[in-house]
Order: sequence, then C-alpha cells, then structure tokens
Amino acid sequence: MTDIEQQLREAALDLPTESPPLAERADEEGLLDVAYTSVDSPLGPLVVAATPKGLVRVSYTEFRGEDEVLEDLARRVSPRVLEAPARLDAVRRELDEYFEGRRQDFDTAIDWSYLAGFTREVLRATARIGFGEVSTYAGVAEAAGSPRAVRAAGNALGANPMPVIVPCHRVLRTGGSLGGYTGGLERKEFLLRLEGMLL
Repeated sequence: MTDIEQQLREAALDLPTESPPLAERADEEGLLDVAYTSVDSPLGPLVVAATPKGLVRVSYTEFRGEDEVLEDLARRVSPRVLEAPARLDAVRRELDEYFEGRRQDFDTAIDWSYLAGFTREVLRATARIGFGEVSTYAGVAEAAGSPRAVRAAGNALGANPMPVIVPCHRVLRTGGSLGGYTGGLERKEFLLRLEGMLL
C-alpha cells in the first residue's frame, strides 16, 4: 500500500458514515422555507407549518387533505416545503398542553407576512382575544379598524389559516349565537367548552 493510499484510508475513517436527513440538510443549507408536521389532537389530525419567522398554518385535514394543504403552502408561501417535525416541537408541545388544559396562551411566533390588508388586521385582533374571553364579528371588525366591515371580518375569520392558535373560535355573533367556524361548529363548541365558555 502506498503512502497516498494509506492517507486516503485514514482520512476516510473520519468521514461521517450516515448523511443527515434531507430536512436537516436543507435547513442547515438555508433551503427549508416551510417546515411542516402532522399533530394528533382531540379535534383530529392537524397539519402545522412554519417558516423561520413563525407559524403560517394549522389545518384540519378532515376538510382539506394533507396534500392539498401542502400544495397551498407551496403556492402561497414557497415551493420549498419539507416535513421537519423537530422544527415544530415547540408548537406541538404548546398544542398538547392547551388540549390537556395546562396552557391558556400560545408563545408561538406567527409569521403574518403572508396575510394582507384587512384580513391580517382581523386575525391580529382575533389573536388578542384572551383565553376564556369572547368577542363578536362586529367587535373584531372594529378592533381591526373598520367597524362597518362585519361581513368582511367574518370572511377573514372563515379563511383563518391558523385556527386554535389564532382563536377565531372565540368570535361569536352579536347576541351570543356561535356563528360559523372553519372546522365545523362541533369543533368550535369543543374549544369553547375546553376554555370554560360553554357549559
């Protein structure tokens, strides 16, 4: 064996035997724009997704399958979407604690940059509604700066890309009836019960 062959053999011993998973490598190289994972919940499976700036999606997969959610993320946010559960551990933990009744406020950062105009303002106003509190569609429209835009506020809430964490379930009709909910009224009732707002 020549000296060069011996040096190559010794150098090869220092090389990693396994390459890191694709999502980890993409993250290290700055190529992972949207990380996602699936989270089990009492409301059924949720797809949760985030950019490096924060959360962009919490989706009930019963209505929109996971593939449809991922296609929508690729279209609206970035085509560089990969499953990377480790990047979403904190969000999963917070959701688990919330559903177990051990958390009232989410610390998860939200990436608002993919929402625009009045929709963004409505969802920001909704995010400020505290645990155990409720507002109305009119109240949210006013908090978003357009008191007359009640119907538009309802549409923005109906398109909320981050239910549960941006708590649109806490918005009721004037008079106290439930109104609508992206995940269906049974889920809205469940969340309000969990927070002590319905007996």
